[in-house]
Amino acid sequence: MVFHTLKWIGDAGGFLELVDQRLLPGKFVRLECRDTGQLYEAIRTLAVRGAPAIGVSAAYGVVLGMQKVESNESIERGLEVLAESCEFLSSARPTAVNLFWALERVRTKAEEFAAGRRETDIAALRDFVLKEAHSICAEDVEMCRRIGRNGEKFIKAGAGILTHCNAGALATAGQGTALSPMFEAHAKGREFQVYADETRPLLQGARLTAWELGRAGIKVAVICDDMAGWLMKQGKIDAVITGADRIAANGDTANKIGTYSLSILAARHSIPFYIAAPSSTFDLSIKSGGEIPIEERAAEEVRRFGGSQTAPDGVDVCNPAFDVTEARDITAIITERGVIEKPTTQSVRRHLG
Repeated sequence: MVFHTLKWIGDAGGFLELVDQRLLPGKFVRLECRDTGQLYEAIRTLAVRGAPAIGVSAAYGVVLGMQKVESNESIERGLEVLAESCEFLSSARPTAVNLFWALERVRTKAEEFAAGRRETDIAALRDFVLKEAHSICAEDVEMCRRIGRNGEKFIKAGAGILTHCNAGALATAGQGTALSPMFEAHAKGREFQVYADETRPLLQGARLTAWELGRAGIKVAVICDDMAGWLMKQGKIDAVITGADRIAANGDTANKIGTYSLSILAARHSIPFYIAAPSSTFDLSIKSGGEIPIEERAAEEVRRFGGSQTAPDGVDVCNPAFDVTEARDITAIITERGVIEKPTTQSVRRHLG
């Protein structure tokens, strides 16, 4: 990986720099977010996307929020602004649990730090929040490496690997989740073929995954979403690896719309189906996938694309951004801690400790 999806520039008075993923693959443009409003829009409009990248960006977003607190104001005021920033940013996307996890971690750690501090020690609080955001970012980079190392054994030489949406470096602070095992296998000299679903309606697979894998020198072919089943029947797919935006306590997994269909097709053709995601993606407060909130996105994403009309004006549109794959159809979940074979409530809890 020779680029960073996100990077904090400067000290606590600095800004967050993002790769604007709305413009890829045609243009590689960096977007500067200098306040929480700009970051909120970047998350909402998918300039930055992918559960881990959203979480890390949100942590830095709290630093942006703290910049409007004057140095002579009280710690209590600083914590109020911090809480307001967390609440505001948490409303940007409803499904990706890393967003809420990162914001809650920053808020809790900041409250612990502020306990017993001087009333006007705002500078120290700002510096602490930035340090915590840096820690979350660094942990994400290491998490990606560990997922890759734990998952590369599932990619055999000469295999055909199907992936959906984008769960690579563009979706994280590191080298990705679902793509990380591919990068690690490639680094070991293994040759294989990746098939990237285009991933309608926003084409994250065609625009982003193919771009990443091509840059890395990994053989990749883009396919339309409705071609996967036929390739499976032809024996071209040996494994499916996708990322996740939220995983319930029983192993049911929410990911980009279309993932559920792939899991059913994989089961029908006896093809292993893997989820690669960090342990922070698990939400043990949710018993099963039926409780995971599914984001419904704007109808215009389906009616138009790239400035061209793709459906009649006024036609009704159903545009859920995610679906849920049942744990029974998941061969294994690959995390930075190891591998959960045939996930269940019990095996998930044992894995997470």
